[in-house]
Amino acid sequence: MPKRTLSLLRCMVALMVIPAAALILTGSHTPNELERVLAAGQLQIVSRNGPSTYFEGRQGLDGYEYSLAKGFADSLGVELVVTERDDPATLLGAVNSEQIQLAAAGLAVTPDRARHVRFTTPYMQVYQLVLYRSGGNKPKGIEDLYDKTLVVAANSAHAEQLRQLASEHPQLQWREMSDIDTSDLMELVHRGEIDAAIVDSNTYTLNRNLYPRARKAFRLKEEADDLAWAFGKSDDDSLFRLAQAYLAEKRVSGELKSLKNHYYGQIQELDTGSAVTFSNRLDSRLPLWQETLQEAARETELDWHLLAAISYQESHWDADARSYTGVRGLMMLTRTTAEEMGVEDRLDPVQSIQGGARYFRKLLDRVPAGIQGDDRIWMALAAYNVGTSHLEDARILTQRMGGNPDQWDDVSRHLPLLAQRKYYRTVKHGYARGWEPVAYVQNIRGFYNTIALHQLQQQRRLVSMVDHQPNAAQFVPVSAGSLDLL
Repeated sequence: MPKRTLSLLRCMVALMVIPAAALILTGSHTPNELERVLAAGQLQIVSRNGPSTYFEGRQGLDGYEYSLAKGFADSLGVELVVTERDDPATLLGAVNSEQIQLAAAGLAVTPDRARHVRFTTPYMQVYQLVLYRSGGNKPKGIEDLYDKTLVVAANSAHAEQLRQLASEHPQLQWREMSDIDTSDLMELVHRGEIDAAIVDSNTYTLNRNLYPRARKAFRLKEEADDLAWAFGKSDDDSLFRLAQAYLAEKRVSGELKSLKNHYYGQIQELDTGSAVTFSNRLDSRLPLWQETLQEAARETELDWHLLAAISYQESHWDADARSYTGVRGLMMLTRTTAEEMGVEDRLDPVQSIQGGARYFRKLLDRVPAGIQGDDRIWMALAAYNVGTSHLEDARILTQRMGGNPDQWDDVSRHLPLLAQRKYYRTVKHGYARGWEPVAYVQNIRGFYNTIALHQLQQQRRLVSMVDHQPNAAQFVPVSAGSLDLL
């Protein structure tokens, strides 16, 4: 988080707390919620584990909701502590206890929920999407769902919306499934175990390449849902006001937009055929090379998911891949690069992976020190594709035209200019097919996210196998005629 945001919020904290401290010393003041948080040195939140909320990433806890809440905790100068709950009703109930300050779990603001909790200003908007399995008849409206097996998560905003629609559509029936993430519903549609499901648009964006047969049919309603943090109902608004100020500052500074782009913007949708192929190869080909990729990643201090994404982009995990340009193998190394990296047989998958990992490590180390964070990785990927010389030319063009040569978003807009004579004549290394590294990086970012998500889902599936597996026995059937029982 930028220092300006931290400084502003910490000044607000000080202005609110210092007068109260004097009263505490005289024994005439009961600490408010903000003061209790500061005294404990912890911000206690409740969330749910999943790809759109929080999960264990390559460098610890990660996820959109976690990053946003962690920024708030940092602004207060306290530690963030996350308690996990799965059911939305349980999540919302937890914030009315003294132990939990807020719920940060991608919660949609609904009239029913607003009666029980206080919602902050929204930080994102999503749409409720009806999904169906590709290959079947695409539903075009609510009436097309009358004879379908429609499933939603129990206690969700989707279930609440269906109840509102029930009076106009008495023939509509659906099933509510408890203890399930909406990404699991996408898997059930993908596998053909249910006809239709309702998920939020951000969940669909994250999972559409992993479950490519689960396709968008239509929006359940035209209006977007606001996602917000939930606080307990209380007259004490000391912490709530700071949360509002924090979210407002993040919006004005553009950080909310950047955060959304970081977690959702880089996931390029594959066409259905490519997505199905990729999904199948996650299970059929990736396991063949996963151990070698992980070992190469350890040796080069890289993320194995990234190496897997590079190798899929290069060869689709085909150890015998060859190109008319002369590159070959899993990492599609040129003869020159192979010799430089000590690779004797480019078609040997172990040598190819190890050589490609060492080469990418070398490119990453050559990225200028002023380029930090994910921008270093994207720049190195572009160099892997187009070469460091053309990348440097693009950075020069970027700076010349008023952009930031250390930010990939800016450089990626100028790389394609290397294919235009009026631009490439002005730089040292001349013409390049500058659009190719831009697409190359975009593809790998998408593959990377899907591979990492696939591994997360695999881990969740292993845990689920110990406890239980989603099946029809867990469905709670609901229809317009049974609403009085709810």
